[in-house]
Amino acid sequence: MKLRKSVWTLILAVSVLAPAASALAAEAAAPTVDEVIAKNIEARGGLDKLKAVQTMRMTGKMTMGPGIEAPLTLEFKRPASMRIEFTLQGMTGINAYDGKTGWQMIPFGGKTDPEPMTAEDLKEAEEQSDMDGPLVDYKAKGHKVELVGKEKVEGSDAWKLKITLKTGDVRYLYLDADTFLDIKGESKRSVRGSETEVESTYGDYKEVGGLLLPHSIQAGAKGSDQKQNIIIDKIEINPTIETARFKMPAAAAPKAPAAAPPAAGAKPATPPAAPKADPAKPPQG
Repeated sequence: MKLRKSVWTLILAVSVLAPAASALAAEAAAPTVDEVIAKNIEARGGLDKLKAVQTMRMTGKMTMGPGIEAPLTLEFKRPASMRIEFTLQGMTGINAYDGKTGWQMIPFGGKTDPEPMTAEDLKEAEEQSDMDGPLVDYKAKGHKVELVGKEKVEGSDAWKLKITLKTGDVRYLYLDADTFLDIKGESKRSVRGSETEVESTYGDYKEVGGLLLPHSIQAGAKGSDQKQNIIIDKIEINPTIETARFKMPAAAAPKAPAAAPPAAGAKPATPPAAPKADPAKPPQG
């Protein structure tokens, strides 16, 4: 009787400890944030191939609503230059950053001259100009990255990373738990003076020059059905891109106003007589 009681006590103890042991084993098996980042970099093609890219050009189209489609070109150049150019209704808009100065040209409201970016847009342009993304060399860049844990993204397991940029802004990045590729990003952006939660999803990865790059990006306000869809048709690695492409051009000189026509019956004005030149004096001897 005593032996049977001891056996049952052991069984109960094992049954209580088993879930705890499983949880500890799972916790021990969880990767560190640097291990997750290393797997992401390797999945994208490896650090050497990423660093070998000095310039990149992406061409495709952006869909902003039913029947509204705009050809799109994105250009990047190290160390920190980027240019986004899109054409809509026969007019071309530009957002560009040369590593120090950000500028834009938005002709849709009648403005045809380039103008400096706002402080908020400039901060975003600086972030977008990082060709490698925030995870590569994140400590040297002044960022902080934390591994939040696993979450479901459209039914698939994903590692959730919290990225605190050197500016203090916070981004969340989700990496597929199997491939370790980026599949979703979340952030807060200032849109027309108000803060908006924005989410982006990445897909249709294809190999280009030894790198795996997304060819489909969907972005918009979190929870909204209205999203911008970007389809990349072509990616060029290390094309020739002149540095001047990213510099802010000078504004066009204003045109001189046309002269008013003379009133009816008025005599045309007589131009003043040219002054007579004095005869040249001989040099003094």
